Amino acid sequence: MRRFAKEHRVFFVEEPVREEGGAYLRSYVCSETGVQVCTPVLPPHCSDAEATEWQREFLRSLLEEERISDYLLWYYTPMALEFSRDIEGAVTVYDCMDELSGFAGAPAALRKNEMALFKKADLIFTGGTSLFEAKRLQHRSVHLFPSSVDVVHFERARTRQEEPSDQARIAKPRLGYAGVIDERMDLELIRYIAAERPEWQLILLGPVAKIDPAALPTAPNIHYLGIKQYAELPRYLAGWRIGMLPFALNEATRFISPTKTPEYLAAGLRVVATPIRDVISPYGDLGLVGIAQTPKEFVEIADGFLANEVLNEVLDEFHDQADEFLRRSSWDSVWRNMDDLIKEARYNKEPASKDMAHV
Repeated sequence: MRRFAKEHRVFFVEEPVREEGGAYLRSYVCSETGVQVCTPVLPPHCSDAEATEWQREFLRSLLEEERISDYLLWYYTPMALEFSRDIEGAVTVYDCMDELSGFAGAPAALRKNEMALFKKADLIFTGGTSLFEAKRLQHRSVHLFPSSVDVVHFERARTRQEEPSDQARIAKPRLGYAGVIDERMDLELIRYIAAERPEWQLILLGPVAKIDPAALPTAPNIHYLGIKQYAELPRYLAGWRIGMLPFALNEATRFISPTKTPEYLAAGLRVVATPIRDVISPYGDLGLVGIAQTPKEFVEIADGFLANEVLNEVLDEFHDQADEFLRRSSWDSVWRNMDDLIKEARYNKEPASKDMAHV
């Protein structure tokens, strides 16, 4: 959206929050990106039907007040269709980043809304190979855009950084994970690693969601440091030796393409992952990520990485290989290809306009 905002007005409508004080649309323009972030604020106890109606009214008001008459609709979730199905964009995009119906607590109407969104959309973008294979026969125009990375941002982790205070006190070596801690995480694997290598320190950054915090493994060498801002991540990753992708194999992970994979690589970290399909190909096949079929293998691969890291020529060769791969998968490249597809879809429907907003 940062890149689209260089050419168009972009309004990012977030999922609603519940607060006292009435219903309204909270809005601000991000100074770094130019994206206007719009957050529906709803009364704490309003019903689902009332919430949908409020969001529908907020969207209508946004279009009117901002004088948006020529616009692109971009969906990250089919559930947004419930308050926007009566408006038509010049082009409609469904950016399908996950198989959301496989997640714990997925709304009952999600599958039905996704089917309706497939009918409405002009373009489907998929965030990984597995999703692409699953969706390609459901629509005439499905396109693969695997997770990319802001290389310049994460490369900062390769240089000496001031240690964040909550991580500085933790011993080394450190193996880390950055992301949501939810039903996709293999908690038993974390527990196993901590027990097998008590001298390793496991750092976990991110919120705990949809699982009981009491179920999380605890040990002196497991450290939950909570949610961190995107801008802070290079400082944390700079203090790690290995980036972990400790995902369980279940319905919630069947189609995932973890964004952390290229971010860890850009940060210069060796990476160990469980056998997630979109990590095996391409990262495992290219030797950029160690793929562990069992907890024992996970520890063995990490052992090997830690031992080899003292050999500078081995690490330099790995960095060169990772950098070559990352150069071919930048966000700039993703944006250009998406923008070309949008312009083509628009051209095929009607003459293009220079003043098109992204909602």
